[in-house]
Amino acid sequence: MAFIECRQVVKEYPNGVRALDGVSLAIERGEWVAIMGPSGAGKSTLLHLIGGLDRPTAGEVWVDRIPVHTLEGAAAADYRRNYVGIIFQQFHLVPYLTALENVMLAQYFHSVPDEAQARRVLELVGLPKERFSHYPAQLSGGEQQRVAIARALVNDPPILLADEPTGSLDHEAEQTVLALFQRIHARGKTILLVTHAPHVARWAQRRIVLEHGRLVDVAEPWTTLQETPAGADATLDPPEPTRS
Repeated sequence: MAFIECRQVVKEYPNGVRALDGVSLAIERGEWVAIMGPSGAGKSTLLHLIGGLDRPTAGEVWVDRIPVHTLEGAAAADYRRNYVGIIFQQFHLVPYLTALENVMLAQYFHSVPDEAQARRVLELVGLPKERFSHYPAQLSGGEQQRVAIARALVNDPPILLADEPTGSLDHEAEQTVLALFQRIHARGKTILLVTHAPHVARWAQRRIVLEHGRLVDVAEPWTTLQETPAGADATLDPPEPTRS
């Protein structure tokens, strides 16, 4: 069994919208996978099901042999605490807490706050030490996303789920955050990154494409930096990813 497996997953909402329609896929431990597709394709829904934030209408979701599709209540919360760190396009930082306190808040819900560990993770993501005591409104968009990434990392989950994490960032901040994801991946994390942008997906090891809730393509990465897919921004040139 793969580290993450979805088996004929269906998600239908009460209004009759079928966000996912029979999706099956397998992701190995330590992979970095980009989940692509147009708006409404089911990308975020798939991420939420793998993250234990929602349950499928039908089908199965397995993570590390855990039947995530069956979890609810305390069991689902325990799974989320121990297995996933989630990063959103909108940073969802608590406005009245400092950068350091926002990271420590995630520790509080997991176990016991550890300021030294929170500081180490903020240093890992490259936030300057003098910014640790700043509030979200005092930070740039790129800095806020660094804090959000640190918050997702602080409890050392094996999986990072990132939903359009660079969608609200400018060009420079986007490159910085993607390079940070590459360093995190090199440490052995499994990363699932939702994006509609080919130039962002190029950083991943492989890509999964959804359309209208169906899996339409599973592809290997572009093999060289010179192979820019249609619609990609050729000015965003990631370093050559490490191949397994």
